[in-house]
Amino acid sequence: MNQASLELKVEGMTCNHCVQSVKKALEALTGVNEVDVQLAAKKVTISYEVGKVEAKALKAAIDEQGYEVVE
Repeated sequence: MNQASLELKVEGMTCNHCVQSVKKALEALTGVNEVDVQLAAKKVTISYEVGKVEAKALKAAIDEQGYEVVE
């Protein structure tokens, strides 16, 4: 089992509801082990299993909640 961690800058999160939306969407993906959302820092750190989920899918899950992943 190959673990990886991805840190993304996310714009548009303004409250705890935003945090929960992002966290829930990411945790629903197969292969995601841990999600840490830091509202003030506009940062999302995701711990996941390589081969089970791709970074592209993680970004898409955030995007689908209405938030913008900043490259």
